[in-house]
Amino acid sequence: MEVGGEEFAIGVVISAKTTLGEEFEGQIVAFDRPSNLLVIHEGVGRAERGERRNVRVLKANYIREFSVVSKGDDPLDPAGCMLDLDAIYAREEAALRQAEIDAERIGVGVTPEAQSIFDALSKTLPVQWDKTDIVVMKEVRVRSPYMPENVSGGTAAANERVKKVIDFERKRLHARVPGLS
Repeated sequence: MEVGGEEFAIGVVISAKTTLGEEFEGQIVAFDRPSNLLVIHEGVGRAERGERRNVRVLKANYIREFSVVSKGDDPLDPAGCMLDLDAIYAREEAALRQAEIDAERIGVGVTPEAQSIFDALSKTLPVQWDKTDIVVMKEVRVRSPYMPENVSGGTAAANERVKKVIDFERKRLHARVPGLS
């Protein structure tokens, strides 16, 4: 196998078998001679059908055997790139919404113990932060220092449920980190 030869020219579509016995077909997008790395775009032709494609990066010496299937178009030609910008923008918007949701779950100015209690409550109940207070089910409030006796509001059943979770989480934290009060 001649690594710097015509076979590894950009745009060539190859069928390859790796030293691990894996077989694939794809178009060479790049070859870095100093690192001996090949970038291969699998699934040539799938973009036109709206399917996803893989990009495989591997050392050329991991290819046991290969054959040239055809000479494709320049894979780096911007005119030939098919991007669904609407899908990209939708994924970006979804990621931003999720980041905002995740950020709201982090208490500002609270102890790690308070955050652990919040996280434990959030596993089974709807919770949110109101400054340093934990609000459970929009009716039960847990104030610092986040002990069962600091639970107020809501129905008696809701109060008992929240107190039970706090008590269990505090015991779990004490077992893990001795010395917490």
